[in-house]
Amino acid sequence: MDGQIPTYLYAKDNSIKTIFFTALFALLFINLFQPFGSRDWYPGISDIKYFAFSSLIILTGMLVVVISRIILTAYSKKKEVLYWQYALWILCEIVAMAVFYTLFAKFFPKDGVERDISEIFRQSLINTALVLLLPYTISWLYFSWKEKSRLLEHMEQEQAMEVHAKTLVAFPDEKGDLKISIMLDNLLYVESADNYATIYYLNKSKKSHYLIRNSLKWMEEHLTKDTPLIRCHRSYIVNLDKVKILKKEKGGIMLELDAENTPDIAVSKTYYDSFMQKFSRYSV
Repeated sequence: MDGQIPTYLYAKDNSIKTIFFTALFALLFINLFQPFGSRDWYPGISDIKYFAFSSLIILTGMLVVVISRIILTAYSKKKEVLYWQYALWILCEIVAMAVFYTLFAKFFPKDGVERDISEIFRQSLINTALVLLLPYTISWLYFSWKEKSRLLEHMEQEQAMEVHAKTLVAFPDEKGDLKISIMLDNLLYVESADNYATIYYLNKSKKSHYLIRNSLKWMEEHLTKDTPLIRCHRSYIVNLDKVKILKKEKGGIMLELDAENTPDIAVSKTYYDSFMQKFSRYSV
């Protein structure tokens, strides 16, 4: 109970999703199932008026949750949120909303009959706990599943990167005949000129190159998927694992590779978005 709760439980986007889902759940739950004898409160009105009236009451009560989540988000930016604090926070939400409905029931009594306020509060507390805790639990399970899926995907990417580093990349010519295969860990970049491509790689720690007749477009389509290879310019494909420095200059983004006697390679505007998207994944 003294441990810190996962950040996804109070992240801003997830808090918004929780609020909307809870409101929708409460609306459907109250109007479709009409639990706790809620329909008997105003038996003389039509179903449409009952829906509108109950929806207004529920959405007004949800303001308690909205205010609570805003405060929780602000608090979490300054201090860690522990399990016991989060449990207490939810309890306060339930109590605050129960107080709201108790006051409503007191000022707008069922059939004009006054009821004991302690009994109203007790029933409101039970009802509110059910209406809030059910969607909360569903939301938490969903967010937990999403987070575990994200972490699993990240682990798979890391494992894939380790595999890629030991993978041979095959370079055929335009006829499909294999000309050279290079370990990804040794591949630096590919430079094109017309219908030819020069492959630069490390051979016994020294920079070497190999010229083949094939287009950079073919290599982009067949060699960059699920590998650290990415096209960054009309004339270049680079190995992201070999990018040592990315710097922004007046002319745009320039790449310095982790090898001697290699030129700085530019990232052109055409390929900037796709390059940065893949670079962000491989630079985690």
